[in-house]
Amino acid sequence: MAPWHARAGRARYPAGMGLDLLTDGMYVLRGAVNSVVVTEGESALLVDTGLDESHARKLLRAVQEAGFTPRAVLNTHSHADHHGGNAFLLGRLPDLPVFAPPLEAAVIRHPLLEPLSLFGASPPRELRGKFLLAPASPAQEVLAGTRTLGGVTVDLLDVPGHAVQMLAVRRGAALYAADALFGPAALAKHPLTFCADSAAQKASVQALAALTGVAVSVPGHGEPTADLVALAGLNARHLERLTGVVLDAVQAGEASVDELLVRVCAALDVVMADAGAVVLNRGVVSAHLTELLAAGRVTLRVHGNRLLFGPAERTGA
Repeated sequence: MAPWHARAGRARYPAGMGLDLLTDGMYVLRGAVNSVVVTEGESALLVDTGLDESHARKLLRAVQEAGFTPRAVLNTHSHADHHGGNAFLLGRLPDLPVFAPPLEAAVIRHPLLEPLSLFGASPPRELRGKFLLAPASPAQEVLAGTRTLGGVTVDLLDVPGHAVQMLAVRRGAALYAADALFGPAALAKHPLTFCADSAAQKASVQALAALTGVAVSVPGHGEPTADLVALAGLNARHLERLTGVVLDAVQAGEASVDELLVRVCAALDVVMADAGAVVLNRGVVSAHLTELLAAGRVTLRVHGNRLLFGPAERTGA
């Protein structure tokens, strides 16, 4: 099979139908969340297993039909849509080791931490669905660097921001950026693009844009691309615009996070229809407020039993 960048413009498998070769022994199973498979001989490292059994079943079938044997799983971060498929794989392959960055591994072992951190207390039933609460799996800790997992050697890159810790995966000329980068359609569909640390997310985008020798890049959500710099630029502009929208909301008058969320949603034409969307988008606004506070562009005070964010005083002419 020719590598992806040599086949650009040709007909390709529909998302989820099979493994698509990127280059250098690295494949992608495209879907709502992309899974990447890195191979060495017949051994396969499965990177991100999707939201649930449906995606994981497709992933396992595609890997086995391609003649590879799963030897390990790497979850780039602990969001449920990237590790929810672990349970199905471990049910079929109980000795399969699972790896993740340290803090993310803790959440994967104890998934209740995800909705608990978003809600701030024991989460109600409405925040315990599969999008926020995946089944637990026994993740081991792995750090950035050149690592051999399940007999497959990869370069792991620190790309925090979307999650507190997150890893991108590189093999030669192929890069899986995980959710450090999003495709254009994903950014358009979710203008309040989730991040735990917007400043760190921006730094990770810039670090990926500076990589050399990358022929094909895969975002966590979206299509592979041969133009990493263009994709990174699109994400950088999107993040800066979102920071600006949050700042505009603050400059409209001192308000709480929840009040600012309403203003931001109005500016972006976002309609939230469920509790999960509210807590996720509230987290996005909070992340950008933290960045703006650190830059001295907004203020924070407690008044009338409320946590309020306001515009910083301007100095000079």
